Amino acid sequence: METLADRVAVVTGGASGIGRALGERFAAEGMRVVLADVEVSALDATVDDLRARGLDIRGIPTDVSDQKSVDDLRDAVLQAYGAVHVVCNNAGVGAGADGALWEHELNDWRWALGVNVWGIIHGIRAFVPAMVEAGDQGHVVNTSSGNGGISPLAGTPIYALTKAAVVTLSECLYAQLQAATGGRVGASVLFPGPHMLRTGLFSSWRNRPADLASATGRRGNIEAFERRMAEAGVEVSYTPVEEVAGRVVDAIRSDTFWILPEGGRSDHQIQARAASMLARSNPTYITDVTG
Repeated sequence: METLADRVAVVTGGASGIGRALGERFAAEGMRVVLADVEVSALDATVDDLRARGLDIRGIPTDVSDQKSVDDLRDAVLQAYGAVHVVCNNAGVGAGADGALWEHELNDWRWALGVNVWGIIHGIRAFVPAMVEAGDQGHVVNTSSGNGGISPLAGTPIYALTKAAVVTLSECLYAQLQAATGGRVGASVLFPGPHMLRTGLFSSWRNRPADLASATGRRGNIEAFERRMAEAGVEVSYTPVEEVAGRVVDAIRSDTFWILPEGGRSDHQIQARAASMLARSNPTYITDVTG
């Protein structure tokens, strides 16, 4: 996209973490921003805070696992602004399940797939037709993860599966948008790293629907994860969400599909996985300290 100023951006999962950072950065670039989130109180607090800083932000409660809710979000955005130019399908949850995948509850799978995969499908179905029809420049960013999208951790199979699906979905979207619009509407897939991000992903259970509740009541949290990492002798470092938002803005401007950190661990994981595939060898490149 040649310019972001005076354009309209929609960010799901916008109440906190990467979503909030994206909304703040887009608004700082002169965009009109709509943040969508299922957690209404957090969304209201974020919007109030960013508006107090003079940013053009509004919030719309949205459940991305429900197509009608996402369609309502689109309709509200188009009614308010008449167009949408950037859509970040960013909402995601951690299933809160670890260990053997054949022992996970079906509700763990249903919940994670509903948000992490169906949420992106719903966003594409709701917004892309309007973006294509408008005839203006646009861009879609789908949030994946190094865990699954690059090198899946065996101890978190549900989350890894959903994030791997996001990559393939995004590649197909990119190719079809190229064919349909000649690149006028672009697409990217975001790998937030290179390190962990301290977001609300580890406490996703706070927004888990009652009809998809866990029978065992398992709840993940960042403290337990950090403890397991420390016990395994791994030092946890965090990537600032503001840095991630900056990379997204750069990718939209340059029409870059892969939003990856430069060099480091991600490059090693990509090379190791490709080498394993080309050698027809077992995937010994996977390192897992989470299970």
